[in-house]
Amino acid sequence: MTQEQLDITRLEQQDKPTRTDNHRENGYVVGVDIGGTNLRLALTDLAGVIVAKSAASTVGIRDASVVIGLICEGIDSLLHQVSASRSALRAIAAGAPGVTNVEDGIVIATSYLMGWRDVPFRALLESALGIPATVDNDVNLAAIGESWAGAAKGTRDFVFLAIGTGVGAGIILNGQPFRGMGWTAGEIGYMLVPGTSDKPADVGAPGALESIIGGEGIKDQWRRIWSKDSTPLPEDLTATEIFDGALQGDALAQSILKQTAHLLANAIYNIALVLNCPLFVLGGGVGLHPALRNATSDILQGWGTRVKPQVLVSTLGADAQLMGAIRLALNIAAEHPAKMPA
Repeated sequence: MTQEQLDITRLEQQDKPTRTDNHRENGYVVGVDIGGTNLRLALTDLAGVIVAKSAASTVGIRDASVVIGLICEGIDSLLHQVSASRSALRAIAAGAPGVTNVEDGIVIATSYLMGWRDVPFRALLESALGIPATVDNDVNLAAIGESWAGAAKGTRDFVFLAIGTGVGAGIILNGQPFRGMGWTAGEIGYMLVPGTSDKPADVGAPGALESIIGGEGIKDQWRRIWSKDSTPLPEDLTATEIFDGALQGDALAQSILKQTAHLLANAIYNIALVLNCPLFVLGGGVGLHPALRNATSDILQGWGTRVKPQVLVSTLGADAQLMGAIRLALNIAAEHPAKMPA
């Protein structure tokens, strides 16, 4: 069975999970969201109902084996909460913040926060837990989650845009995640945009688009133009705080919002021309801000072109990656039925 067959081929037939009474008898799956600062886990029954969740810090942790240990500890804690043992586990899926070879289960490269290179993470999970596992890029998982139980439910072609510290895209085409031949499809943070370098970014450096509309890029833009005479707002603001200021009428903050929305609208328009997707879902700490969505949508609609993609904010929020991981874990569990006792 190929990875594509294990993906989300049945998403459009699935309803959002509802509680069942026999989840303990059927077993559990685990979804994992690995971040540079936090590790989040969710234990669900085979209907996809979350029965327990946990989180742990990954700040300063770069060793993949340590992350595996944290996952095992978290799983044991979750199982304890529902009075179950590891024998009840059927499958696990994890999302990593970097380029991931889904077919071989290898995390090719992550950001500087974790610094992984060619980590066989699926094999590590399966060895530690003795159950089938899969690993994917975290933004791809967020797109799968939104397709299954979020803003894009029922939409076969759409793009999930994760705008946080960095910028990335999860692409769903014809109901399937599109990852590209080298597993780097959706790395839109490296798109070349006006006002930045006309050369691709060096390895490990923020991409051109990311340097403007990513969370750190927005903060840099704000500090560059900030002065006591131009705004009563403080110099040290986060991207979302700047957008809050824009909603409150601050002119300088509004200029940052306008610039961010304009570049995001350009990126969405260009992607829509290539992929002909009708829907873009915004997620991530910055992308979830309603001011960015509204300003971007207004620009796209105001252009009066034939290409007018709809822009929505994620309905799953921070849980989008976890929900995508759960969906894939459920698919794996379905492909590996539990053995009945003799």
